[in-house]
Amino acid sequence: MNAFANIRNLYMPVQPTVKQSAAQVTYAEFLPDLRLQPYIYCYWQLRTAEPLETPFLYRVVADGCIDIYFDLNAPSENWVMGFCKQYTAFLLENQFNYVGVRFLPTMFPQLFGVNAMEISNRYEQLNAIVPAAANFIANHFHAGLDAKTIAALFDEYFLDVAAAASFDEDNRLYEAIGIILQQCGVLNVAEDLNTGISPRQLRRLFEFYIGDTPKTFSKVVRFQHILRAKPSTQSLRNNKLFFDVGYYDQAHFIKEFRNFYGVTPSRAFGR
Repeated sequence: MNAFANIRNLYMPVQPTVKQSAAQVTYAEFLPDLRLQPYIYCYWQLRTAEPLETPFLYRVVADGCIDIYFDLNAPSENWVMGFCKQYTAFLLENQFNYVGVRFLPTMFPQLFGVNAMEISNRYEQLNAIVPAAANFIANHFHAGLDAKTIAALFDEYFLDVAAAASFDEDNRLYEAIGIILQQCGVLNVAEDLNTGISPRQLRRLFEFYIGDTPKTFSKVVRFQHILRAKPSTQSLRNNKLFFDVGYYDQAHFIKEFRNFYGVTPSRAFGR
């Protein structure tokens, strides 16, 4: 449990605030039960306050996590989105009420015994991956539930899941993850992750529990560190930011940022 709790202490994944149609679309995150916080980063809700004039383009940035999500208006259609090494764009209808669960890195496979690589870089119907969770959502959620009730339903279900799960707290894996998080993803993966396991074995563990390699996870962590830092327009203009986080040239920084976010840094942080 200490290894799991350490991830939450070191990592706070960011999804950018909704800007488009801000008055009509809201995004909120709320905490799970304290006993679930080593596994689940947050519950979240993305919804329209009133119907929009046009469909809504929602961009999900790379955050190193796995999410379950569904529309409260149609909870029988529920999904799981795996670790992604680039942003994902969803064109939503002009009215929606999406609810989700964001699991901290490694925790979805720990709770459900699922190989994270099987769902990496895509989203799948939850029924094909964890049928019990899909059925629970379909049978207990419906339009009109408020955030407090949603959280209570999730808490009750995931506390039961956690109580029945068989956890593998491999210190070699979690020490490596801890190093990556402490260094904000700025490290030499080949040299700095010497945790008593061969690079090949470590890669296998990362692929099963994270969904990709230590190198790719480190890049996402570095990107997330930049998002949380909220750099100023001035620091971007002075080319200071990409040096501080280990990039050697601006072109590489912009290319990688755009891959994870979908837009350039200046557009993401521009005032």
